[in-house]
Amino acid sequence: MATDHQSIGELIGRLSEQGARLLHAEIELAKAEVAARAKAVGIGAAMFGGAALFGFFAFATLIATAIMGLANAVAPWLAGLIVSLALLALTAALALIGRAQLKAGATKPDRTVANVKKDVDAVKEGLS
Repeated sequence: MATDHQSIGELIGRLSEQGARLLHAEIELAKAEVAARAKAVGIGAAMFGGAALFGFFAFATLIATAIMGLANAVAPWLAGLIVSLALLALTAALALIGRAQLKAGATKPDRTVANVKKDVDAVKEGLS
């Protein structure tokens, strides 16, 4: 009866070698997955940028259409002024709302800071 006995050192060596190969393979797989996702995100961002550009031009033509339509009721210069003032009012309202939202979002996370302080104190107490 032939038996193949390996020493514990040899087994640990093989385990270490196989673990290293497995870890390397997992890292390579993760790199490939991240690269594929990054490519998809890049394509999506480019498409979104193109949509934003065409949306901008569509909005500009709608503004011009509004001016031309209003010019049938009032003088063309007045139609342009009315539409411009309406756009400025919208811009100011959006800017004020955005500023308020930024201020609300700029506060520090008080509960998280308090919890981290409690955790640090607990760890310090545990080490004493």
